[in-house]
Amino acid sequence: MTDLRGRTALVTGSVQGIGLGIAEALAGAGARIAVHGLAGEVQAHEVCVHLKRAGAADAAFFPGDLRHADRIAEMMAAVAAWGGPDILVNNAGIQHTAPIAEMPRERWEAILQVNLTAAFLTMQAALPGMAERGYGRVINIASVHGLVASKDKAPYVAAKFGLVGLSRVAALEYAAKGDRARGGVTVNCICPGWTETELIEPQIQARAAAHGGNRDAGIAALLAEKQPSLRMSTPAEIGALALWLCSKLAHNLTGAAIPVDGGWTAQ
Repeated sequence: MTDLRGRTALVTGSVQGIGLGIAEALAGAGARIAVHGLAGEVQAHEVCVHLKRAGAADAAFFPGDLRHADRIAEMMAAVAAWGGPDILVNNAGIQHTAPIAEMPRERWEAILQVNLTAAFLTMQAALPGMAERGYGRVINIASVHGLVASKDKAPYVAAKFGLVGLSRVAALEYAAKGDRARGGVTVNCICPGWTETELIEPQIQARAAAHGGNRDAGIAALLAEKQPSLRMSTPAEIGALALWLCSKLAHNLTGAAIPVDGGWTAQ
């Protein structure tokens, strides 16, 4: 089992969905969790309490609007003062679907900022400290859309392809830091296919509407089009993979973009 006692993990977008699933997995291994996301005071407190009950040595909420570089810098400084991060999970993301000709420029800019530029800025802040300690893990939650494209998702696909490329550059720059005993510094992407989160709910509803309002039929239509397994993943499954990537055994797995997509990108 991966033992993360004494490690501090920042997981962006960790109040729900995949981010919360990853935070729960890291908490179960004893890590301190820096929680982040769009949450009010009550929800933020509830998530921190939940993660402590799940095994986290500590959990605290760190706000930060990822659309703004100054807010990201403030968040990273606060997490550094709290003792981390040894593990950085860039999970927060936003989505908007529309053809290129109809995509609002402000949507393009916001999606690129949150899904790509924010990851660059958090990595820029965190990686030097990881290198000094000889242990660090950056796990960027990309998407199958960092590996293959789909219509009507130009900014999302552009950001996720960029995130995979950024991660590979960082992996090369930090590959020789640390050693096997300490765990080294690795940078990887997890690329989920259809996963049970609120992010895809608008797409489910659109498909359901095309099937007379039947939500199950809408989900089935989404899966049949892209994901050969015909099964969605759960956030807990993505969390289990992220946890393994944090282990010292994973010291030589870096620069990878790992699909969890039921065969989507194998086609």
